[in-house]
Amino acid sequence: MTKDDQPLLIKRYASRRLYNTETSDYVTLDDIAGFIRDGREVQIIDLKSGDDLTRQYLLQIIAEHESRGENVLPVDVLTDLVRSYTNQAQSVVPQFLAASFEMLREGQSKMMEGMGVPNPMVKMPGFEAMQAQQEAFMKAMMGGWPGAQGGTPSASSEEEKAEDLDEIKKQLAELQAKLSGLS
Repeated sequence: MTKDDQPLLIKRYASRRLYNTETSDYVTLDDIAGFIRDGREVQIIDLKSGDDLTRQYLLQIIAEHESRGENVLPVDVLTDLVRSYTNQAQSVVPQFLAASFEMLREGQSKMMEGMGVPNPMVKMPGFEAMQAQQEAFMKAMMGGWPGAQGGTPSASSEEEKAEDLDEIKKQLAELQAKLSGLS
């Protein structure tokens, strides 16, 4: 495996300083956010206990961006996330969020390709495997929905699917426009 195939290992010392094991220097949360924006996976480990602290630090990065006025998450989404921790929907929310972000990435990728800009994600190691995994997940999620399994669809259901797809594309374009406006 090459260095870029593996997560960048960051060790947290007892002093709470973060140490980049590749470059042998200390890093900040902003540095870690930069690594992630550049397409690098990171793993943050407590040196003494060996605990994986990645999730904790990623949430801290998001909280800092939100507190500086870089609001990406609407209040209703944050409220729904808090609610998901207190009810039975907890098991569905992570999968829904993962699928939603994948759809957003795909939409952005197609939009960039339409403008003649190559997709930087395609160069990422394991991209095809990740894409196949997401497609399998979506097929599994859709399997329980009425009309999603077996049989030959009627012409009217094909028209409905086309209309639904057009509506989803329209909503995705609106969402992308809003996100572009935030940048």
